[in-house]
Amino acid sequence: MYIDKIHILNVMSQTRQKSGIKVAVLGAGHGGLAMAGHLALMGHSVNLFNRGEERLWGVRTSGTIEITGEVEGFGELNMATTSMQEAIKDVEVINVVVPAFGHRWMAEQMAPHLTDGQVIVLHPGRTFGALEFKQILKKHNVTADVIIAEAQTFIYASRATGPSQVHIFRIKHSIPVASIRAHLIPVVIKKLRQFYPQFVPGDNVFKTSLENIGSVFHPAICVLNAGWIENDVDFQFYVEGATPAVTKVLEKIDEERIKVSEALGIRAISAQQWLYMAYSADGTTLYDAMKKNNGYRGILAPTTLKIRYLEEDIPYSLVPIASVGNLLKVKTPAIDSMIHLGSLLNECDYWLHGRTVENLGITGMNVRDLRLLAIGESA
Repeated sequence: MYIDKIHILNVMSQTRQKSGIKVAVLGAGHGGLAMAGHLALMGHSVNLFNRGEERLWGVRTSGTIEITGEVEGFGELNMATTSMQEAIKDVEVINVVVPAFGHRWMAEQMAPHLTDGQVIVLHPGRTFGALEFKQILKKHNVTADVIIAEAQTFIYASRATGPSQVHIFRIKHSIPVASIRAHLIPVVIKKLRQFYPQFVPGDNVFKTSLENIGSVFHPAICVLNAGWIENDVDFQFYVEGATPAVTKVLEKIDEERIKVSEALGIRAISAQQWLYMAYSADGTTLYDAMKKNNGYRGILAPTTLKIRYLEEDIPYSLVPIASVGNLLKVKTPAIDSMIHLGSLLNECDYWLHGRTVENLGITGMNVRDLRLLAIGESA
């Protein structure tokens, strides 16, 4: 049955090849392999880019990415390259699938090669990713008329299982997407709907940024399970790592995130509401909802604290939320504590290296200024 399913999917891919469009996927990690393989399986011409050769050799050898899990089959790529110029040449949509600390580098590398009409989507933007991306392109004097957008979260729960193999645990149901210049959000959604019906219009990039639920889950579960992680104990990260006591801390972080959003005049969904929207997981408490989310089952905890759940989600998610909170006079003690503890654990000042109002260029702005920025009327 497994072979028959793959055969059927590959026949479907071949029949749709003529109608496929040209896209780039930048990043060949867990998420990049899932997106590149699935898009190719759907019949689109996919260029996969990675800054280093080591993650491309398996894909280059086979010419395909093998997908198992919620989607199964072999996606045949058009190209796997370390050349940014080759990767994004003549493509309609540029999908950036790297940790947030790679956004700046990606923007710098693609700046000389962008052309009018291209749509850049950060999967996800974490917090204020699209804003940072725009500023980098502006700094490099990019004149091409491109659209910069960000997804609220990554569409796949996935893990690479080999050099050209990836397992997709779950494809999320509803992912808001917004762009700098909010009036162009319908253009972005129309483009993305050629691949994914799951993408829906977001209100603006501040809302997608502040509904970054990874900021609630990832750092706190890592910090509060640091002993188990350092002792290399196998446990399911979101299921066994999120005990009743741990989820109480998650709820406090979530409350502070929502308060910062409200100070901007934005109604952000709660983490519990997000679980229902993305995974159809419900419950009377956040703990209940996480336990009922089948999409989290089987995802093991990291084996080191040098992991993007801390090194990405603290400086590029929690720090900007707390920094904007400071700007708007909203106290964030639980978030501040998690930033401090994470910095101590990894001996790194995440405040110094994170996205703050200072390095985002929004110091001194009031709510009116920030709202205008979100829809592209200033800066």
